[in-house]
Amino acid sequence: MQSPMPVTRLISYTLLCLLSSLSNVSASAQALPDTVQAALKRAQVPTDAVALLVMDTDARTAPRLSHRANQAMNPASVMKLVTTFAALDLLGPAYTWRTPVWVNGPVVNGVLQGSVFIQGQGDPKLVLEKLWLLLRRLQGLGIHTIAGDIVLDSSAFEVLATDPAEFDGEPLRPYNASADALLINFKSVVMTFAPDRLTNIARVQFDPPLWSVRLQTSVPLSVAKPGVTETCSDYRGNLKADFSDPTRIRFNGSYAASCGEKVWPIAYADPGSYNARVIEGLWRSMGGLLTGTVRTGSAPQEPATFEITSPPLAEVIRDVNKFSNNVMAQQVFLTLGLPAPATTESAREAVRQWWLHRISASDVPNLDNGSGLSRHNRISAQQLGQLLQIAYASPSMPELMSSLPLVGVDGTLKRSQASNASAHLKTGSLREVNALAGFVHAASGRRYVLVAIVNHPNAGAARPALDALVDWAVRDNQGQ
Repeated sequence: MQSPMPVTRLISYTLLCLLSSLSNVSASAQALPDTVQAALKRAQVPTDAVALLVMDTDARTAPRLSHRANQAMNPASVMKLVTTFAALDLLGPAYTWRTPVWVNGPVVNGVLQGSVFIQGQGDPKLVLEKLWLLLRRLQGLGIHTIAGDIVLDSSAFEVLATDPAEFDGEPLRPYNASADALLINFKSVVMTFAPDRLTNIARVQFDPPLWSVRLQTSVPLSVAKPGVTETCSDYRGNLKADFSDPTRIRFNGSYAASCGEKVWPIAYADPGSYNARVIEGLWRSMGGLLTGTVRTGSAPQEPATFEITSPPLAEVIRDVNKFSNNVMAQQVFLTLGLPAPATTESAREAVRQWWLHRISASDVPNLDNGSGLSRHNRISAQQLGQLLQIAYASPSMPELMSSLPLVGVDGTLKRSQASNASAHLKTGSLREVNALAGFVHAASGRRYVLVAIVNHPNAGAARPALDALVDWAVRDNQGQ
């Protein structure tokens, strides 16, 4: 008969088993799933260029997977999660932006004997339709002619002028538009091309109308070579568009009828004059007259004649996150820096203070801007994971989750090859950056926070590895 194990040895043995168990858990957490490793190998992305984290939303258990989770990395547009959750937390999901309008003077026989003042307060979604309603309200007050000026006040945001080509050399991409307290229609022009075989031209429609800009309203249809089937491979290049002169948009090429109708949005070449050209162009297209000019100035201090409001924040962040709208994200970010004038620095400080009080008092990410369109933003997978765990437990969780693309269904993940409808994830993509972060709905019924960041010259080829990680997280009851 064996003698019983001494108490001291029993305690030591128990501690040894516990430490061994914890060591095994840690080692298991660091091991990448086979499918993820294989996809990274095919993409020629080393594992030390990747940060991965999968853990329960309730924060009560060890991570299911943790790989370089504390490494600060560039998350690209995944940084919008910080901006949008901070906004939900600080402003509330029902927050709206207001654009007040003053009618300064009497209206006599349809003529306003004075000026109209419009003050921007940061509305991220003051699109063409809302501007039309604003001007229609003026007409509803009996105004047909404005004898004075239309004065625009954008002083709520103090944003330094930037070169739209500075980031990626693509100044005409709408996502490079800069923030503006009076951001009208994202400072973009939408061109619609509709082929007409009977007249052998493609008609071109421009929205919104731009005052004092000559617009070419038709383009000849291209003629296919004998024996060659006409294709629509590069209709933009074939148009040979010339946007160099802000007072004229023209095309030196042709348009293929096989393209059907196409819509091409561009950022206007002279963003500084955009608001004035759009407001005057739309006012006159509605039959209104203007004796003076559209100019910048300061709004009156008295109560406004009327105001229009934006959709609520919960709706705005759906556009921000599902379609990764950079300029809308910047509008939300700068709003956090109010009261006026809001600056990038005041917005950064507001988010920093929020992070210190709400997320972590000792571990703050480096936030260059609120959109993620930056080479200087830095955040770790662990920081993002902590933010998402706190968001999941917050009253704003439904609004944040519903703003994220649903895998294989909509937004920037509509064409994802991962398990359909299994996760709500924010995407991020820049040159040498690829990222995903959000919530996974697993087959077992559990809910996970997932974060994946790749910083490498081959990051663009790593998307299958991120899809494989999502699939692995979903199949949590089927092992690795």
